Amino acid sequence: MTAGREDPETSWSTPLKPVYGPDDVRSDRWRDDLGEPGAFPFTRGVHREMYRTRHWTMRQYAGFGSAAETNKRYRFLLEQGQTGLSVAFDLPTQMGYDPDAPMARGEVGKVGVSIASIEDMEDLFEGIPLDRVSTSMTINATASVLLALYVATAKRRGIAATALTGTVQNDILKEYIARGTYIFPPPPSMRLVTDTFAYCRDHVPRWNTISISGYHMREAGSTAVQEVAFTLANGMAYVRAALDAGLAVDEFAPQLSFFFNAHNNLVEEVAKFRAARRLWARIMRDTFGARDPRSLALRFHAQTAGSMLTAQQPENNIVRVAVQALAAVLGGCQSLHTNSMDEALALPTERAVRIALRTQQILAHESGVADVVDPLGGAFVIERLTDEIEEAARAYIRKIDELGGAVLAIPFMQHEIQDAAYRYQREVEDKARIVVGVNEYVTDEPPPANLFQVDPAVGHAVAEKLERFRAKRDRDGALRALDSLEAAARGEQNLVARIVQAVEAHVTLGEVCDRLRGVFGVHQPSVTF
Repeated sequence: MTAGREDPETSWSTPLKPVYGPDDVRSDRWRDDLGEPGAFPFTRGVHREMYRTRHWTMRQYAGFGSAAETNKRYRFLLEQGQTGLSVAFDLPTQMGYDPDAPMARGEVGKVGVSIASIEDMEDLFEGIPLDRVSTSMTINATASVLLALYVATAKRRGIAATALTGTVQNDILKEYIARGTYIFPPPPSMRLVTDTFAYCRDHVPRWNTISISGYHMREAGSTAVQEVAFTLANGMAYVRAALDAGLAVDEFAPQLSFFFNAHNNLVEEVAKFRAARRLWARIMRDTFGARDPRSLALRFHAQTAGSMLTAQQPENNIVRVAVQALAAVLGGCQSLHTNSMDEALALPTERAVRIALRTQQILAHESGVADVVDPLGGAFVIERLTDEIEEAARAYIRKIDELGGAVLAIPFMQHEIQDAAYRYQREVEDKARIVVGVNEYVTDEPPPANLFQVDPAVGHAVAEKLERFRAKRDRDGALRALDSLEAAARGEQNLVARIVQAVEAHVTLGEVCDRLRGVFGVHQPSVTF
């Protein structure tokens, strides 16, 4: 709700009452719906003690330029008290191109770090103990390649894959729906996802094999209900694909994780996170027959809403991020990234990143919200909105099932998000929704000076480094590894195992993806599927 509306509504356009009371909570299901923390249906949290025994992981998303440059930022963040790493990759890396590829020109290192080889991965984590720091990698189409590079780097250091902890996003469906960094058509893309599930089950058992993401759908303009519904519908598609690939649900489901947006409306967001947990627990138990409690517990990373940052009066973003982060913590996140105040203008400066991290640390150590599990649980409005979101999301999921599942329902989800985004923008333009510093309380202040800039020469430098890397490798060994990968792609062998062998033979990310493009082709969004 905002001061600009005469009749406040939720993001999914239902009216909000001025006050909520006992009659607004369903008495017939109250105790079963609420439950206890750490127990089905996990409405109140996935752990019994939650933050009383361990705070959420403070995992700031970072990456730019070369691996060596990004390594310096990681060291800075760890020195400032960050407790986990989160890697942002540049567009060529996300799209499966080496930095010397024609398609990469002008984009190397701009929105993330450039990683093409095992040498780059070693530089990225130089001096960082991979067996003691968990690493999240926001990567989708090339997730299996980046995971392989990480596993191979650890092996070089004498660290067993069984000791590694972290996450690859690996959520290709939301790329088709809302983001666009896909490479292959849906069927082989889903094969890469489930091959990653199987490989990690056998070799990297503590690794989260997917982070099923609603974040980017919310950034594209979805409502809170759509974010929950479309994310969980995608999750169901991955579970079905894994079952079809011969995996047992309780073998892979404990390592599924989720990624949600922490948006501006604190009350609505807290209810959203609680509803998502409860709905997923019921889906996994009732639809897929999961029995391991870990398979039922929706664990999630949250990131504050980049789309809510404003270039105007960027200091206001500090307050926005604090409110959004508070919503994520009150909603029970397992890890959190807080955006920096200057991200609507450029990559964040060290000062802005430190303020963003300090925001989390103040919440953890000074606010008191970590001292009690589910502090807002039982509040009438929270419980009512939790019920509403669960019911509305379930209705969306039924519609998606009627359309044949998440893959076939991609156009439907795209259309729903576009409509919601249009409604939101009209509200801003009509001042029915106030955005401070944008359509009210406007000033004529110039943009801040000293914005962070990536060295424009980075593309040439990393391309030259990659050329030297290729020149000193065993060329025949690299070709044999690529041939083995191609044969596996044409057959039914696990692709991740072959990719690990390839990167250990000094094959590059672009070379792996080029071979797979030759077998699988490239997704064309105009094709109906």
